[in-house]
Amino acid sequence: MLPIIFILPLIQLVILSNAASFEVKNIRLSYLDHDRSAASRELISKFKASSYFNVSSEFQSKKEANLQMQKGNTDVILEIPIHFERNLIKQKNTNLSVSINAIDGAAAGVSNVYITQIISSFNQSIQTQLQTYNDGNATQPENIMTIPSFWYNKTLNYKTFMVPGILVLLVTMLSLFLSSMNIVREKEVGTLEQINVTPIKKHQFIIGKLFPFWVLGLVILTVGLVIAIVIFNVPILGNIFLIYGFTSIYLILILGIGLFISNHTETQQQAMFIAWFFTVIFILMSGLFTPIESMPTWAQNITYFNPIRYFVEVIRMVMLKGADFNEIKTKIGIIALYAFVINGFAVWSYKKTN
Repeated sequence: MLPIIFILPLIQLVILSNAASFEVKNIRLSYLDHDRSAASRELISKFKASSYFNVSSEFQSKKEANLQMQKGNTDVILEIPIHFERNLIKQKNTNLSVSINAIDGAAAGVSNVYITQIISSFNQSIQTQLQTYNDGNATQPENIMTIPSFWYNKTLNYKTFMVPGILVLLVTMLSLFLSSMNIVREKEVGTLEQINVTPIKKHQFIIGKLFPFWVLGLVILTVGLVIAIVIFNVPILGNIFLIYGFTSIYLILILGIGLFISNHTETQQQAMFIAWFFTVIFILMSGLFTPIESMPTWAQNITYFNPIRYFVEVIRMVMLKGADFNEIKTKIGIIALYAFVINGFAVWSYKKTN
């Protein structure tokens, strides 16, 4: 217990203090430049110079840009209209179109503030360059008006963003805790030795132990979805069977982790503590509360081994974006691979005497 008490909390403190950040940065911005003027290039350079934005790519059509936002490859789309510079000079004003992924309402609001500040700075600098004269008096262009468009969460309701993630936590925590304490309970009461000398096969015993919790996980998911719809009015834009299909594979992975923990512990307290240790890391490095893009690069790489990350992304994509199978098939493949590997280790680590 001493390593569990002292070493594991130290690892948690070191990793999570650096990885879990509430600062919104590394916002992925793409743009469409229909004007291709000196003014539009200067505006884009302002975003490239900002430490909060990663200007990823330029799109040639709005359809292509919308598709990339649908897939989650960009967070903000800046569209510069044709005659942007001409209107700024002659008509003293012009408009910009900004589309923001607002599934995370708080992050979208902060992103909008950053965008407004950069455009305001650009406006001040461009005024001196585009001064015109009317009857001998210097006239400066009026301010640029930004018209934001919030996608997937128009009201910026934080519950719309959080409820699917909290549902992931409920399914994960209950399934992991119950399965991790399952076999170790048999050890404590002394019945495991009796089971080990029976004719029952190893795989039959493990399936019999884990299958009820797999069903329980789906029941929890169902109850959570009903509550999300009825109480919180969270939409389900995609196919609900995709959620159940992914959850079915995901539960096999989580139950395998619980079985692995149970095989290597002697008491329920040990199993609970270890399960909680990994759950805390998984939660805080899943993108549920803080954007993964705001973490250090090494922490972002670690999240690829975090199963909760994929579940959070999939349930939000399907419920809030209406994603189809093609858009989540890669994540399904990753979770299926992890489930196969983890359960293989879990079954191998379970010792049964025939």
